Amino acid sequence: MGLQEVWFVLIAVLFTGYFVLEGFDFGVGMLMPVLGRGRTETADTRRRVLLNTIGPVWDGNEVWLLTAGGAMFAAFPEWYATLFSGFYLPLLLILLGLIVRVVAIEYRGKIDDPTWRRRCDWGIVFGSWVPAVLWGVAFANIVRGVAIDENKQYIGGFFDLLNPYALLGGATTALVFALHGAVFIALKSADEVREDAVKLAARLAVPAVVVAGVFVVWTQLAYGKTWTWLVVGVAAAALLAVVALTRAEREGWAFVFTTVAIVGTVVLLFGSLFPNVMPSTLGDTLSLTIENASSSPYTLKVMTWAAVIVTPVVLIYQGWTYWVFRQRISTKHIPKSIGLSLGTK
Repeated sequence: MGLQEVWFVLIAVLFTGYFVLEGFDFGVGMLMPVLGRGRTETADTRRRVLLNTIGPVWDGNEVWLLTAGGAMFAAFPEWYATLFSGFYLPLLLILLGLIVRVVAIEYRGKIDDPTWRRRCDWGIVFGSWVPAVLWGVAFANIVRGVAIDENKQYIGGFFDLLNPYALLGGATTALVFALHGAVFIALKSADEVREDAVKLAARLAVPAVVVAGVFVVWTQLAYGKTWTWLVVGVAAAALLAVVALTRAEREGWAFVFTTVAIVGTVVLLFGSLFPNVMPSTLGDTLSLTIENASSSPYTLKVMTWAAVIVTPVVLIYQGWTYWVFRQRISTKHIPKSIGLSLGTK
């Protein structure tokens, strides 16, 4: 395996980590209107519980996206340039959603006013739903292929990206992230919040399995390879296991299998894509591949040494963070005062 293949795999791993970790962050934000309902005081306390389940880790989870984007820019600059220029509007909407969510989370507890907190809550919901949908749309289009000309420029329009396959991809990521988030809330909370999250996860499991199953099979039949059938089987089995486990209120194992399903889906997408990084619908010779889109061998070599040194440190630190903040949270742990940031002080 050459360095181009290595960095293609590493970028796939980074996006896998991002979708697994940021996926439940999105899910928590998406489900706030449902799991945060109640009287004004009760609703605010429940929403603070939801936010505190991701409070110590959500900003660290976003680092995976920054690293994936940086790795793509350095290892495959042509891929980065074509993707970010051609998909400018959807990626801008994703960025806008992420910014709104960050501001809403950080500033929600700064002003003791119900109207202010309600507006911040809607900012969190918006900043969770928009990226959750558009990431699926974007990656479905990358696998499907878009109109790339001889200058390595995308010559289609925004509405060309809203094809049936891509929209199904957006529905898949939205439903799977919502399910992933519901299971995570059940795993990290206690008392009535956990009970409601378990029930919601059980209701979300079936539609998530149906939509994701159709998307995965479509991907395999249209773009997959022989070996990716194994990945399809693993992802399908994981999703079916989630249905049974959520009904049995085994949220720990359910979270493991939603993670497996997300990992399997990302592996299927990148496996179907290889050796292309961005196929062209105008002809195979115009497609971007790991060879014609990559940086020089020297650049890849320097990046590889940097990754070997830095990556273990980052993984150990993030793993330690999850271990320290592994306890469940309930409404009893939330003080009456608003406090700072997420309301934990």
